[in-house]
Amino acid sequence: MTVVVAIQPSYGNAAARRHWKDTLDKEVSFNEPPHAGALTPDQQAALLKTHPTGRARFWGATKAQDKNMQRLRTGDVVLFTGRNQVRGVGEVGVTFRNPAFADTMWSHDPKNGSWHNVYSLTSFQPTQIPYTEIWSLPSFNANDNFMGLRILEGAKAEEILQGLGIETSTDALELSALESAVTAALVGGTQIVAVESLHTHATTYRRDAGPVLVHRAEALLVSEYTSSIGGPDVQVQRLRTPAGITDLHITGPDGTEIVEAKRSADHRFVREALAQLLDYAPHSPEPADRLTGLFPSRPAEQEVALLHRYGIDCVFRTTPGTFERSAAPADARSHMRKAWSEA
Repeated sequence: MTVVVAIQPSYGNAAARRHWKDTLDKEVSFNEPPHAGALTPDQQAALLKTHPTGRARFWGATKAQDKNMQRLRTGDVVLFTGRNQVRGVGEVGVTFRNPAFADTMWSHDPKNGSWHNVYSLTSFQPTQIPYTEIWSLPSFNANDNFMGLRILEGAKAEEILQGLGIETSTDALELSALESAVTAALVGGTQIVAVESLHTHATTYRRDAGPVLVHRAEALLVSEYTSSIGGPDVQVQRLRTPAGITDLHITGPDGTEIVEAKRSADHRFVREALAQLLDYAPHSPEPADRLTGLFPSRPAEQEVALLHRYGIDCVFRTTPGTFERSAAPADARSHMRKAWSEA
């Protein structure tokens, strides 16, 4: 599914913080006065279909954002920003325009009036993601403070979702629906359903949506590791490739290294790191001299051996700020380097 990502300033002034406290910190009972009386029958029905409890979190935008808000749909992701952080991540539920309903929740903006572009959230997770993590992504610039509502689409939206480790409940539900459809087809002897046919994220499809997940462990592990390897001759960045975004792309006196971090040293995550590193390597601007899996603890010996078989180093955290490297055998690395470099 093609997801739009909205970067929504929402905490930078006193009015925004009041709105946050009233409609993000807690849910609104939209099916009760004074809110229910301000909704049209269609709006109330749509909200109840998506939020059967009669309660939901809400946000809104003024007439200055009418055009941008027309691009926001069910299942899109919103990054709520303020004070140099992404302070929350949510998924859009129902979108509609209703100044009367908006006015039951938020006071008017002095310049642009009602926050009449309203949307509910099916999922919301408070976060503390510094802007620097966004700035480190290839398509973003340092010192960008995201002063106005920004709508990201296509590759840039995918980059920020992958780069910040955001996994949406829409994706999880879609994968579950796909698995059910394929299983039914295989058991029943019918044609397997194309994934495109499941890209209808209607409100009925989202009733059991779980929380949006923001995986922070890998980002924190990368940050700590980066601090441990700094030097005047070392350049550390993230690289966007056709296969995705690397966690780290390091160039220095020892050559070029690509690092993939995982939040666990279990077998599943070691295999994921292996696959991603081999996928990224051919796209490095300079041929990779070293591929490295980064883990919060030492993987089991058979997992380290798996990485070494493909010439990949294993780096793991031993104590806060300290990491140990189990280097792949030189002959294995030499043997695999040709495969790494073939685009």
